[in-house]
Parts: sequence; C-alpha cells; structure tokens
Amino acid sequence: MKRTILILASALSVAGLAACGHSIEQKAATGAIAGAMVAGPVGAAVGGAAGAAVGHADKPN
Repeated sequence: MKRTILILASALSVAGLAACGHSIEQKAATGAIAGAMVAGPVGAAVGGAAGAAVGHADKPN
C-alpha cells in the first residue's frame, strides 16, 4: 500500500513539474529531469512525454 501511494505521489509531482517552462522544449526537459529523479531512465522518458503533451496542450491555436 505504501508503495502505491509513493508511486502516485511521484506521478503527480512529475506531472506538476512537467508544466514548468515557457516553450514545449522547456516543458519536455523539465518533465524529463523530474522523471529521471523519480524513476530513472523510464521516468525520464515518461516525464519528457508528459512535458511535451502539456506544452502542446497549452500552445495557442
């Protein structure tokens, strides 16, 4: 149970940090760094993808 809570808290932290930055590249980089700190190389890939997704969602049409 503790492990599940830790994983969920880490995922929320990565998602929050993925929103930092002004450009899509900055958001992807911030997400990758946060993911790497939480879950290593796999976390870096997931964090980078989350940052890029947030960057594209925030981009004006």
